[in-house]
Amino acid sequence: MKLNYILYILIGAFFWAKMEIEIEGPHGWASNLPTWKIDKHILLDLFYGGRPLTGYHLWAFSVVFFIFHMPIVWVESWSIRKELNVIGGYYLFWVMEDVLWFILNPNFGWRKFGFKNIWWHKHWFLGLPFDYWILGTIGLTFIFIP
Repeated sequence: MKLNYILYILIGAFFWAKMEIEIEGPHGWASNLPTWKIDKHILLDLFYGGRPLTGYHLWAFSVVFFIFHMPIVWVESWSIRKELNVIGGYYLFWVMEDVLWFILNPNFGWRKFGFKNIWWHKHWFLGLPFDYWILGTIGLTFIFIP
């Protein structure tokens, strides 16, 4: 059941990545979109990897978080375990979506996947954005919580 959930998340991340590629094209992190942006703030450094906060991302993250809660609302049954499963899926979704955005984007691909070409991922570890390690670990832990 948990592996089906992860597969479902991967499929959703694929669709979202393809949509974002159409929206952003070669310009990652909404850099050329007509949206508001906060470039610098101490909270962005602490909780957002130092990336700018854009209106586009605020609403995208909110919509996806809302959608991940729909099964709980549908069955009218909330628990801490279910909430952690939702948060885990949400985190894993964004890691998968980001990886797919680079792989599928004809303007990037694996050959350009690195800190030299991706300004919005400021912290890297073992060849991957640091966020992937943190969010991926938390996501899988929360999904597989007993």
